[in-house]
Amino acid sequence: MQDYTLAELCIVAAAQAWRDDGEVLASGIGLVPRLAASLAKLTFNPALLMTDSECMLVAEPVPVGPRKNGSGPVFEGWMPYARTFDLLWGGRRHAMVGPVQIDRYGQSNISFVGEYARPKSAFLGVRGFPGNTINHANSMFVPNHSTRVFVAAEVDMVGGVGYNPARWPGGRKPPGLDLRIIVTDLAVLDFKGPDHQIRVASLHPGIAFEQVQESTGFALARPGTIAATQAPTLVELDLIRRVLDPHDLRATVFKGNPPGDRAVRS
Repeated sequence: MQDYTLAELCIVAAAQAWRDDGEVLASGIGLVPRLAASLAKLTFNPALLMTDSECMLVAEPVPVGPRKNGSGPVFEGWMPYARTFDLLWGGRRHAMVGPVQIDRYGQSNISFVGEYARPKSAFLGVRGFPGNTINHANSMFVPNHSTRVFVAAEVDMVGGVGYNPARWPGGRKPPGLDLRIIVTDLAVLDFKGPDHQIRVASLHPGIAFEQVQESTGFALARPGTIAATQAPTLVELDLIRRVLDPHDLRATVFKGNPPGDRAVRS
């Protein structure tokens, strides 16, 4: 069996977020989401639109890390802020982001932790989360699945909206609200529980449901049968290692770069 790392497992799992999207702008915020979107474009969804992280659309995903002399992106279009926002408002974008807090209904926080008047920690502010979450599809990546991230009550600052019925009187949710999956170091989660609450969709190899539940501040919805997260194929590993991340920056995502199957000792 081919060896693979936890980072590679998460990249492949996160790529599935864009499987059925067709021609939308894929925005992977952070290393794993960016590599995941790139892998999706190179394998099962070539129609995905991607940028060079600045203002140009690229024909092929841009590898991360230092570039060889003479190599560079292959540009195929111009994507300044105005055009990006046109896609955003029209729902033709799918972003994968990394909140610092998430609650059972998928409300997310990147602003601060603690009380508003005297926060324990301050981060980015809400940034584009409000507009993004009411206009287009969103997924998430969480490298450290813990009760500090998956909080018991509501997130301290609702920056990204979710499916909390208390926040939508009369059930008038925006038609663009579309939360897809959350990939963590333990599992893949979705929003197919009761009232769109977070559910365990698959468990990473070597991880038990009880371990995921203990690391979560609220009760997770549990299907009758939980599949194991799909291991990377040889083709996917080759694309990640040779094409997308030849400098192995992914090895820095998780401390010690653990194996993808935690039942196997590194």
